[in-house]
Amino acid sequence: MKLFGGGKPDHPMTDAKEARRILEELPAQDAVKALEELAHWHESLSLAEGFRPEQRIELLLLVDDAAQARVRKLTRDYLAQAPGSRFQENRLWTALHEYWRQAALALARSVDLFVQGAKGAEAARAALPLLLARALRAAGQQIKWMHMRYGPYDYAVWGMLNRIYAYAESRRLAQANVALYPGQPAQSSPWLEFARAALFSASGPEGLLPAEIDLAERIVAELAGRFAIAEAPAAGLPYWTDLDKAMAPQRALQAPPPAPGLRCLGAGAALSEVKGLTERIRTTDALPSGLNLVPGDSAEEALEVLEHLSLYWSPQAPERKHQRHRVSSLLSVANGLKGVIDTLGNGAASAAETWVIENVSAGGFGALVPQIRGDWLRVGALVAIQPEGGNNWVVGMVRRVSRTPDQRARVGIQTLSRTPAISQFVVTGARNTSEQGVLLRGNDPRSAEVQIALRPGIFAPGQNLEATRDGRHHVYTPTGFGERGGDYEIGRFRELVREA
Repeated sequence: MKLFGGGKPDHPMTDAKEARRILEELPAQDAVKALEELAHWHESLSLAEGFRPEQRIELLLLVDDAAQARVRKLTRDYLAQAPGSRFQENRLWTALHEYWRQAALALARSVDLFVQGAKGAEAARAALPLLLARALRAAGQQIKWMHMRYGPYDYAVWGMLNRIYAYAESRRLAQANVALYPGQPAQSSPWLEFARAALFSASGPEGLLPAEIDLAERIVAELAGRFAIAEAPAAGLPYWTDLDKAMAPQRALQAPPPAPGLRCLGAGAALSEVKGLTERIRTTDALPSGLNLVPGDSAEEALEVLEHLSLYWSPQAPERKHQRHRVSSLLSVANGLKGVIDTLGNGAASAAETWVIENVSAGGFGALVPQIRGDWLRVGALVAIQPEGGNNWVVGMVRRVSRTPDQRARVGIQTLSRTPAISQFVVTGARNTSEQGVLLRGNDPRSAEVQIALRPGIFAPGQNLEATRDGRHHVYTPTGFGERGGDYEIGRFRELVREA
């Protein structure tokens, strides 16, 4: 490609003034359409001939500036959308992911002008620290949005991110402080952007709900300055990557192979800070400051995410509560509260999917989904499952999802109850309403502690549930909330039984 032809570039954004005029005319009331156009401008500007390097970089940064308010709005819309809105979810996710994909590619192409020693590139070296940080931010955000759907994961993005950071180190610009975006007081650097993307990916986002993934990424961003990166293994650096490879950070179960691109990573001082914040929330039940929080974040959600981060940032790998055993058999699966109730009521699932069990433990299953059907498969989904040859249905919850490019997925399912039962529950008190739900007993039949799954909005603080079964009257006194999903809530109760 001829990068630098003579004369004026043959492009609508011939200079910054013309670019600003075009950007001001973007759709003001349609953030999706505007972001789609901005993604197009990234691609167009990065590939057009005739721009000097400093011109191209200036214009790409202007386009990226114009996108930020729209990115924030669409992210809020994505997280606030009603469950089951497949069209809207796809529209928002596609706009956000494609924007960051095109931004990362465009900014990386400009970085490559410096790498290749293109004519005129060194004249723009004053912009290089900011360009590097922006390119790393864009790639990191693309990785975040791949995690929002639990994959499939394009590891070429990691190859690009690793190479850009390696180049920043080679130019001794990794620690160069920059004001990343206009109006944002916090400083950043290529090192911070790389650490932010690397530790987020290493923090097990495949085991979080989309809103928790977003919160985890914001907490990671807030604490990134406390992270640690070194060129050799050391205590407190449980993860590693190779900047010369297209790979995400991995936990070092054994010493990683020595290599020039080897980088070992850990949470550093952020781990003790996370533990302190976790204890503060447990004690006060209030949100502390300094977590990069937004309206709508709750203390309960923050506590769960902080505990998750603490687990993954620990130098010791998370231990499984139960030993796994490899097996290979088929598994019938029905999803959603309605699907669970219908299946338990009929003794069979009319619309069940067939998965393949890969391993089992006392706490759950690991399974392969041969073909993803619909968009229900995500962390927190309620399922009824029955292994091939079994005579009873088990109720569980999806705890981990990893999608593959060929429309398959690997999932982890936690068993909630091996003896679930449908029951009609009466909500006592002011409402005195009746609602069908699922009683989820634990493994100890003598325990008075039980869980009950009902559709959202049925539980009321301080109000008992009552049910009559097999000639006995059951009173359930609430002790707290359990899990929540798009179509269900699970409450924790103490059960009192007396003759009807």
